[in-house]
Amino acid sequence: MQNKKERIKELTEQLNQAAAVYYQGQDEIMSNFEYDKLYDELQELEKETGIVLAGSPTNRVGYEVLSELPKEEHLSPMLSLDKTKDVEQLASWLGEHPGLLSWKLDGLTIVLTYQNGKLEKAVTRGNGQVGEVITNNARVFDNMPLTIPFQGRLVLRGEAVITYTQFQKINETLPSDEQYKNPRNLCSGSVRQLDNKVTANRHVHFFAFSLVSAEGVDFEDSQEKKYEFLQEQGFLVVEYKRVTRSSLAEAVREFAEKIATNDFPSDGLVLLMDEIAYGEGLGATSKFPRNAMAFKWADELAETELLEMEWSASRTGLINPVAIFRPVELEGTTVSRASVHNVSIVEQLELGIGDRIQVYKANMIIPQIAENLTRSHSLEIPEKCPVCWGQTTIHEENGVRVLFCENPDCLAKRIKSFSHFVSRDAMNVDGMSEATIEKLMNQGMIQELADLFRLERYREKIVAMDGFGEKSYEKMIQSAKTASKTTVTRFMYSLGIPNVGLSNARLICRYCHNDFTKVMQVTEEELTEIDGVGEVIAESVVEFFADDRNRQSIQHLLEWIEFEEADASEAPQDMQGIIFVITGSVERFKNRKEVKELIESRGGKVTGSVTSKTDYLINNDAMSNSSKNKKAKELGIPIITEEEFITQYQIEI
Repeated sequence: MQNKKERIKELTEQLNQAAAVYYQGQDEIMSNFEYDKLYDELQELEKETGIVLAGSPTNRVGYEVLSELPKEEHLSPMLSLDKTKDVEQLASWLGEHPGLLSWKLDGLTIVLTYQNGKLEKAVTRGNGQVGEVITNNARVFDNMPLTIPFQGRLVLRGEAVITYTQFQKINETLPSDEQYKNPRNLCSGSVRQLDNKVTANRHVHFFAFSLVSAEGVDFEDSQEKKYEFLQEQGFLVVEYKRVTRSSLAEAVREFAEKIATNDFPSDGLVLLMDEIAYGEGLGATSKFPRNAMAFKWADELAETELLEMEWSASRTGLINPVAIFRPVELEGTTVSRASVHNVSIVEQLELGIGDRIQVYKANMIIPQIAENLTRSHSLEIPEKCPVCWGQTTIHEENGVRVLFCENPDCLAKRIKSFSHFVSRDAMNVDGMSEATIEKLMNQGMIQELADLFRLERYREKIVAMDGFGEKSYEKMIQSAKTASKTTVTRFMYSLGIPNVGLSNARLICRYCHNDFTKVMQVTEEELTEIDGVGEVIAESVVEFFADDRNRQSIQHLLEWIEFEEADASEAPQDMQGIIFVITGSVERFKNRKEVKELIESRGGKVTGSVTSKTDYLINNDAMSNSSKNKKAKELGIPIITEEEFITQYQIEI
């Protein structure tokens, strides 16, 4: 009995820690498969012993409220759902009653309240009792109805989600160590922002799944009628099918077939009793309502052999383990690698090269290791960084053990400088993404910036790399050759000198007559004479070129760089010191980005919001009631049309 008590305590702590990391952070300390297995074990032990500890995950719903957002108690507790992985058990639970089978979306549950046809309030699920008020954020969800036809008080629940496509786009903009592990974590962070501009840029979608109340509306004892009513109000309702006991298995199969092509994340299905009175009459436990049941996919497992553990270094020094195993077929695709996330999971699974492991796809999408059958525990945690061979150490963060490179000059930590160097406004090496740079770094092919122009010596190795081939290699080499012919301004900007933007680089290069040797020798006194270059920028430039390592890096680069004469015929700097804001659509230019580039090329600056420092607001609809127009009028800032802007500055289109 004592051993079982200890195990209950151990499982409660493990699961609570895993849940806290999953719901609050970006990392994971165990797979969904492992979590479910330990949860089921805890549940069985609690039933057997009658012991349920305070804070047991079997008694808890959702995450704890930790952010600075306002808090609000729910009028009625938001319960979780009981679950099964057995279709027969699901059918037996439904019995002879009609039901509605829908996706169980993997996002963040939100409660919306409308009054007199307008969105009044949005609150997250929180811990089931208390949630966070995120009304301003909900207003900028991509498909959120701000007004609806119904004029009474309406309360509904739904799931905020971010699509896989958007998830990938956002992760591509983030350093590898800051990337989100799954769309659910990204959505949680996006919905609970203090600044709703961030939320708006994340393109969150809302799917309604439950109408709690609508004053005075008769739904004829049917949950489906509630769904239809929500659709009439403009809500996107979660996809569902009306089912009976006999049609349930076929409906589950049809949903399963859609998973591979679905763009939104789901972690199963929900079966809801259609008859409202019957379902409510079933009541609820302390944690589960009895009118609905969740169906979790029975994970398809494949046994294989662990061939290698790849340790991938990032710009902050974090080194992530990735399992490479003998390829297997899972859910219709071939998989051969899976992230293991951190040292804690490596140790929990007791991994070793050659071990027999079971792998699966979490939610039928993301490859994970489910179990290690041989548990040799022989895998050595590297003592040297795979990139710089510097010393590594294990840090413990929130109970999670992670591997770090301690070398401050580690090449992986300098990936930001490489990414900046190849960016469009700098050297413009087409197709050289941050992910590609990291792969080349991890393979030891690039150690300094000049190595980007020496990749021909690694032809065979690059062609054989995962995701590459002959065409990719040829494109990369050609892009580097094209980029090697550049202007002095672009080259200076590409070096990533602190505080030096493209317009500052242009001013300095013009002062030095586009002679890069003079740029490297310019003094602080000379720089501060340039209109638009202050003491901070001057000091940064001089310090940068005085550093021996920087000078050596530049010398190696100059062996490959050919300067063009384009700088001599640069655009006039007649917008120097003028601040513009651009809003609305444009007609004469391709897009607003093209307007911004023109302004910056002529010495001006473009900002995103109207302030007292703004000189002009460019808006083709000068009479609109947009927030930018209102602000400009309040501050007495001129609002000019695109045509007036073109005429005033004699721009040739």
